[in-house]
Amino acid sequence: MSAKNVAVQRLSEGSRPELARHFLSLGREDVRLRFGVVISAAAIAQYVERIDFDADAVFGVYDEELALAAVAHVAFTEDMAELGVSVLPAYRGRGLGSALLARAAEHVRNRFVTRLFMHCLAENAAMMHIARKLGMDICVDTGEADAFVRLPPADPASVTGEFVEQRLALFDYALKSQAIRIRELAASARRSEG
Repeated sequence: MSAKNVAVQRLSEGSRPELARHFLSLGREDVRLRFGVVISAAAIAQYVERIDFDADAVFGVYDEELALAAVAHVAFTEDMAELGVSVLPAYRGRGLGSALLARAAEHVRNRFVTRLFMHCLAENAAMMHIARKLGMDICVDTGEADAFVRLPPADPASVTGEFVEQRLALFDYALKSQAIRIRELAASARRSEG
């Protein structure tokens, strides 16, 4: 699965429970790589509760069971946006992280912000690889890495592209939801017959 085939959906306020489940599904080492330190379940819950869905942007990739397999959080400052990404272990190597970064970069660009920034531990090889693929400049110092990319200005194609991507992601979600319902109905029918 390439990054182009990944349905990345912008999440809303109603996604908080799913976000919390996603982050709490990460193992201890993955939490350390995502947040820079190991934090408790309570701290993760507080982080999710503090996300401002109006000011920031949160993107997710849903699996076939409508669980968040991958998440990107874009926090905006005056002239820059900072990005954090997490992908559950079972979904790594499928282009989800790259798709999230590309979608986040397009969103940031369309908000007239010219710089995207990502901070991670230097040992986070997967994020460093994805940052390089996006063309980010990386500076490594004392075990930590900062990656920056200067984004081109928004144009009609980028704005339309973001709109279409969101609609496709919503359609993907609806199809997955329908598939779950059909499986449930089929299982119920089998139980009734048996």
